[in-house]
Order: sequence, then structure tokens, then C-alpha cells
Amino acid sequence: MMRALFAAVSGLRNHQARMDVIGNNIANVNTVGFKGSRVTFKEAFVQLLAGASRPTSSLGGVDPIQIGTGMSIGSIDQDFTQGSLEATGQPLDMAIEGRDMFVVSDGQGQAYTRAGNFQIDATGKLVAPASGMVVQGITADASGNLNPSSAVGNIVLNLGAKAPAQATSTVTLTGNLDANAAVGTTHQMGITVYDSAGSAHDLQLTFTNTGPGAWSWTASSGSATVTPAGSGTVTFNPNGSLASFTYPGGGANITLTPATGAPFNVAINAGTVNGINGMVGFANPSNAVISAQDGFAAGDLVNISVDSHGVISGFFTNGVTRSLAQVALASFNNPSGLTDSGNNTWTESANSGQAVVGFSGTTSASTIAPASLETSNVDISQEFTDMIITQRGFQANARVITTADEMLNDIVNIIHQ
Repeated sequence: MMRALFAAVSGLRNHQARMDVIGNNIANVNTVGFKGSRVTFKEAFVQLLAGASRPTSSLGGVDPIQIGTGMSIGSIDQDFTQGSLEATGQPLDMAIEGRDMFVVSDGQGQAYTRAGNFQIDATGKLVAPASGMVVQGITADASGNLNPSSAVGNIVLNLGAKAPAQATSTVTLTGNLDANAAVGTTHQMGITVYDSAGSAHDLQLTFTNTGPGAWSWTASSGSATVTPAGSGTVTFNPNGSLASFTYPGGGANITLTPATGAPFNVAINAGTVNGINGMVGFANPSNAVISAQDGFAAGDLVNISVDSHGVISGFFTNGVTRSLAQVALASFNNPSGLTDSGNNTWTESANSGQAVVGFSGTTSASTIAPASLETSNVDISQEFTDMIITQRGFQANARVITTADEMLNDIVNIIHQ
């Protein structure tokens, strides 16, 4: 009789534990990156009343006689299946599509999370707001280059950062110079170029027709001296394609010397010789222009974005876009073996395996959905179903205790009678 009581009590206690897990799952149904858990039971100690006997020549074998003494919790498993993705529009929100996890650090050790609702703190660190831990990754150099072999560390985004100026080194010409233009006809084009300090200077090119399919050109600037002096030439083939382009003095570029500032050389790309991908000389009105130049002034960081590989890029006021950092991802042989440390984070355990840290697009197969968050993977309908089953199991065990108590009471009454 006492065995029935003890078995029923173990059933009550462990069904209560299962209800606690279900309650926690339901409580976190809207927690970012939450992974639900499930409880499995196992049979507890079994009392052997009689052992098994072997068959003989005249009698069959006899099975053992055993009575179970209850049940216990076999495991509480974490479910690391993918949660749904929800677009948020926040540039620093990230969701992982795959089995990897974000790496965060408190300066003493590393933890791992699926919650990608990151923010920038007062010092520029990219942090997980639930714990204050700093997101880990690699930082780009001053030119925006990322080296995957760099040491993984804190990601710091300085919103006051600047993109250095770049002096113009090449200008590109496109368009037509009229093949039917009269000798002496001129055509002007201009563009703004930049010195190494980012100061802007106007550059004017003036083309003068010198004969069929032939033009001379000169360069000038209102804020800088252009050397060498003199004029260059441009000629076209009978079919209108570029035949030649020369500089004044036969050099390979022109030099602009500002009144205050360092001189800088500018090469002129007029197109491919015998091609029509730059300047051409057809019998149409002249419309040639300086279509592009590669210099820019210094700029301030005004916006950031994240791509599918976790690369954080900065957009500067001078039109430059430059990589700033890349978020690191960690994978585990057995993510269910991780220890839940609260605040949407996990830490390594003896059975999770060590973290393998990599980067999306190279060493990691996972990708990142920018401006999105991963929702909880809790299936609320399954949880309510499990709640009903758990409640019925609890009620049944309670009924066993009541019945066993009544039977014990009957025994006591027999003695009194």
C-alpha cells in the first residue's frame, strides 16, 4: 500500500515540474529568440518480488515479478528549432536563419544568444540590451577591409566617425564631338574635383575643332593652377571611334596645384582606342561631358545597415559606403546541451561541445536577416494540449493517493472491528 502512495507522490511531484516547464514556455511565447523546453519522464526504481526461472524439459519458464515504485524526470530538453522571423525595420535588429548563435561577452567570458535586438550604448559598443553584454565580431580597417583571421572582439560603432577625403585621380569623358563641326568650333565641359584635403576645385576642359575628326583641348581651373601648359589632342577614326588622346606636353596626366594645398595629378579617361565606350566623333551635335570623377570630400557617418552576412556598413555624408564590422556567429555540436543562463543567453556545458566561431558567408552556413527578429519557437496550441495532459496526469496521481488512503483506512477499521 505504501508503494502506491510513494509512486503517486512521485507522479504528483514530477507532473508539477512538467507544468512548471509548460508555464515557462507559455510565459515566454513573445520573448525574442526564446527556445522552448519539454519534459520527458522515466520509470523510477523497480522492486523485484520474484526472479525469472529458466524453462525445463517439463515446465516452461517463469517471468520475473516486479513492482514499480514510481517515476522521475528523465530529461528537460531544449528545442532549438528555427523560430519565425518578424520584420522590424530597425537597422540593428538581426535574426539568424540557421543553427548558429550570436556571441556576446561581459569582459570575463562569452555567452551565446539568438536574440538579435541589439543597440548602441553611450560608448558606441553594440550590446544586447537584456544583459548589457557586448556583441562580438571583427572590426574593419580604415579602408573598410575585413580580415576573417582577425581576433574576435567587441564591436564598437562610432557614430561620429569620418570618412577621409580622397583626391581625384581620374575623370571620365563620355559623349560625342560633332564630326561636322567647323574648324574653330569649341565645346566646353566641367566637373568638380577634390584635392587630398577634400577641398573642391572646378575643372574645365575646352575642346576646339582643328579639322575633320581632330580636336585640341585645354584644361583650366578657377581655384588651381593646371600644368603642363599648352593643349592636348583627340582624334577620331572615320567610323567615329576614338583614334587617339594625348596630353599637353606628351605626359600621362595633368596636375592641379591649389592656392593652398598639395598638388594632385588627374588622368583623363577618354575611352578605349578604336572603341566607342568613351568619347566618339559622330556626325551629331556635340554633347560630350565629364561623366565621373573618383575624388570626394571628407564625410561624417550618418547611417548604418547590416547585410545577410552580418557585415555592418556605414553611410557617410560624402556618399562613401564603407564596411565597419562583421558580427561573429558560433555553432555547437549539441546546442541542446547548452546551459541556460537567463537574459536570453546560454553558456557552454560539458555536453554542448566547444563553440566554433565563424562568419556568415565564409565559415558559417547560417545567414542573417537584417532589420528582423526571431520570435519564440513555442507552439502555443501544443503547450495548451500538453497542459491538459499534464493536469489529467496530476489528477490521476492525486486520485491514487486518495484511493490508497481509503484502503489504509479500511485496514485500520478492520483492526478496530
